[in-house]
Amino acid sequence: MKKSFIASICAVFLLSNCAHEFNQVYKTNDYAYKYEYAKECFAKGKFVRATTLLTDLITLMKGTDNGEECLYMLAMSQYCSKDYEGAAQTFAKYYQSYPKGKYAEMAEYYVGQSLYMSTPEPRLDQSQTISAIAAFQEYLDIYPDAKMKQMAQQRLFDLQDKLVKKELYSARLYYDLGSYFNNCSYGGNNYEACIITAQNALKDYPFTKLREDFSVLIMKSKYELAAQSVDEKKLERYQDAEDECYGFINEYPDSKYKETAERYIAKCKTITKD
Repeated sequence: MKKSFIASICAVFLLSNCAHEFNQVYKTNDYAYKYEYAKECFAKGKFVRATTLLTDLITLMKGTDNGEECLYMLAMSQYCSKDYEGAAQTFAKYYQSYPKGKYAEMAEYYVGQSLYMSTPEPRLDQSQTISAIAAFQEYLDIYPDAKMKQMAQQRLFDLQDKLVKKELYSARLYYDLGSYFNNCSYGGNNYEACIITAQNALKDYPFTKLREDFSVLIMKSKYELAAQSVDEKKLERYQDAEDECYGFINEYPDSKYKETAERYIAKCKTITKD
């Protein structure tokens, strides 16, 4: 118990000393010393402290021999301390300032990587995802033989998967809303909105792993749309639903939804055979 108490006192004392030392460095006008201390913080993984000092030094270091290193190290400190939006901006600033610089290629890569790390889960707005895709694509365009080419390409696939999932969630939401009206921006009902959303996703991402999921929603929505149609549209829509079911079975003969498709076909035929 006594040893634990002493250890705690020592820890508090050390932390207090470290904080005091940092404050002294932060306030000093010896910028060369401050810069070396910031580099030491960075090397020891004290990225928040490094960021604080480097942010204060950026303007002073601009145009000096250390200006390029200072700006890149600030960007990396922000990235490592999980300030991804700030890091993306600083990496972009570095590349704009030093397009032929020592760290230019990695800075361009980390613009995309920083944006990638700040992208939200698929149900939320994907503006950041689109920005990350653009950044990685720019990186690959500028550096076709890039060091990080394989990773950048994988990140592009991951980001595109987020956009696809976003569309899938939207299509599913329309399907689940079903016959509920007054919320559909397409001007029709929710089944029509589901069909349009899913079909557009398949056009935009023809090789997605979620292709079957979209196809199931299209098939189900076409059947439900036919079932709820007014008499003058019923026959045409049941025929369309029946064709969709046959197409689904042909494309996914081993699907767990095959029986659903066959059941829909049987129901459709009770209308279309007359």
